[in-house]
Amino acid sequence: MKGRKNILILLAFLVFLTGCGKKPGQGETAADGVYKIYYLNSAMTRLEPQEYTMPQKPENSSLEEMDWKITSLLEQLRTVPKDLDRQAAVPDKVGFEKYKLEDTVLYLYFDNNYAMMNGTREILCRASLVRTLTQIKGVDYVAVYTAEQPLMDVLGNPVGPMTNTDFIDNISNVNTFEKTELSLYFSDEAGEKLVKETREVVHSVNTSLEKLVIEQLIAGPGRPGMNPTLPKDTKLLSVSVNENICYINFDSSFLNNSLEVKEYIPIYSIVNSLAAVSSINKVQITVNGSQEMMFRDSISLNQLFERDLDYNAENEEETGGIEE
Repeated sequence: MKGRKNILILLAFLVFLTGCGKKPGQGETAADGVYKIYYLNSAMTRLEPQEYTMPQKPENSSLEEMDWKITSLLEQLRTVPKDLDRQAAVPDKVGFEKYKLEDTVLYLYFDNNYAMMNGTREILCRASLVRTLTQIKGVDYVAVYTAEQPLMDVLGNPVGPMTNTDFIDNISNVNTFEKTELSLYFSDEAGEKLVKETREVVHSVNTSLEKLVIEQLIAGPGRPGMNPTLPKDTKLLSVSVNENICYINFDSSFLNNSLEVKEYIPIYSIVNSLAAVSSINKVQITVNGSQEMMFRDSISLNQLFERDLDYNAENEEETGGIEE
């Protein structure tokens, strides 16, 4: 399934939703003309910075100072020094068309090949662009367009302008993203059993594994033959873990699950997925902070749910997720 764009992250995926109304982050800024160019490591699993000293703008250059800095950093992002065992975050096949700066938002326009990147590469590419370019004083946000259309997340929403803090909470930690293999349980076509999908995702190290699992379930399955267990408009309010019990708090949209699956499928999709990738052995589900709720008028949420493999499809085969 290589090249499929609906891999998640996130954060991703979900970690990465931004908007113009957000305050710009107090991230890294260049000192004395020295910038950090964020390349990929040789395994393409994380970002690694390389210092770059911005040369003085030639007197005969027709570019304004800001344009000189933007074009210089964009060129460096695509040109890895020969003595470095690293790779450019933007693949060679992705064409860059233009940019424009409005207020403090830098808009980058790529051709359609940008949208063809797999999920891992695109997330890291996005982070590289933002973390590198927001070092320029006067550039607080970066927005990515592909084929003249705004970049969309896996839920079909515009990603919007991004700032440095969307990708890192602790600026001293360079390795802010990592790959994790998840075992996610979605519904079979009949809506009666759970089928496992193994999915490899890139996520911020600051995102808990439990939150990542729930966000991936909301995003839905990545291949045919499976059906979602949670509607895409489900809102996760909070998730925490204490003594191997995972406490999940949804908004009321969780109760409005009208998917054509048996009533127990959404519950054990969550429980079995969490238990498969962490030390979680019990799950408490609440809605707007209350456990005094009935799910589909038949399952009380006033209980701790435990992993139950009886809900998994017989002779379950491990289903490969989106390849990197």
